[in-house]
Amino acid sequence: MFASLFGKKGYQDISTREGKERLSANKNIILIDVRTPEEYADAHIPNSKSLPLNQVKSGISKIAKDKDAEIIVYCLSGARAASACSQLSAMGYTNVSNMGGIQSWKYETVRSH
Repeated sequence: MFASLFGKKGYQDISTREGKERLSANKNIILIDVRTPEEYADAHIPNSKSLPLNQVKSGISKIAKDKDAEIIVYCLSGARAASACSQLSAMGYTNVSNMGGIQSWKYETVRSH
């Protein structure tokens, strides 16, 4: 209980490079984009799932049934991802990472244009 009062987040922050390495090494990682559907449609990381921040609580069980599954979350700059990670941790998900924003992602993206 005291750990949560003194800043333990319940998730970890990782770089986009570390995220890319993890995703390459483990195809079972769940990659979640918490931006709006319009932002996701414009450009997203391959194999990511769109789950807008305002739908995390209601929609995560459809994407990640196992609360111990490795989940990596990103948004545009990192703020919404941090919020989503906090929500997931509070819901009992144990292996959650905030990869920050797609703005820092230097690798392949899927674009609609």
